[in-house]
Amino acid sequence: MSKLLEHREKLNLTQKELSEKSGISIRTIQRIESGTEPKGHTLKVLLNTFNVTKEEFLGINEPKPVHNKQIIKLINFSCLLFVIPFANILLPFFIIKKKKQKNSITKQIISVQIIWTLLSIILIGISPFLVRWFGTSRQLTLTLIVLSSLINLFIIFRNAIEIERKGELYIKLKYSLI
Repeated sequence: MSKLLEHREKLNLTQKELSEKSGISIRTIQRIESGTEPKGHTLKVLLNTFNVTKEEFLGINEPKPVHNKQIIKLINFSCLLFVIPFANILLPFFIIKKKKQKNSITKQIISVQIIWTLLSIILIGISPFLVRWFGTSRQLTLTLIVLSSLINLFIIFRNAIEIERKGELYIKLKYSLI
């Protein structure tokens, strides 16, 4: 939710009422509420209209949300069931739903597992075609499965360490797939 929308709803104003009160066009208000950051004159007008500081309006220095580390670690370790196809995605997803822990960290845990699963399937799927360069198909496929599993173990345990230390993930994506 955008900060402008939050402030506007606190004052119980419609976009039209805010436009009239501030002198900013409705279209500009809509753009800011959809994610465009206000700058210059528009930002100053909004700060005056809401009678807040820039830091308050933009949400700078807001406390980080507190997450339940134990449940997040449980969700992370539930990804260890990667030996059962797609259990590394489905089980954490069900735990998130059951424990109502849908947040940026848990979304990232599942997103990383989705990417890992897709890359593993693709790599193992093309292994019979790589026989020409790497030897027998069976040896290469087995090597790729073991290597893929070790990489996922590293991801899970490295993230568990970082969750315990800092309450965040060490290995994460810049975006979320869920």
